[in-house]
Amino acid sequence: MSYSKVTSKFQTTIPKEIRKTLNISVGDLVIFETRKDGSVVIKKLASKKTDIDEYDYLKLIESSLSEWNSKEDDECFKHLQDI
Repeated sequence: MSYSKVTSKFQTTIPKEIRKTLNISVGDLVIFETRKDGSVVIKKLASKKTDIDEYDYLKLIESSLSEWNSKEDDECFKHLQDI
């Protein structure tokens, strides 16, 4: 079993054993998937941006932006447009 400490910026180092298993190198993209049981799966997404197919890229962007996609955000943006 491997472990890693989370920094004050919520960063962590992927343990060497895991990097070797997933063949992860500097610059690679990884994706984190949460499961219903509370576990998290880490997958190597691609070695280069060009290796990502369009669907996977859009899924990644959607998951990254979903935290800003709320009714409250829409109201704030509407208010900004009125200024």
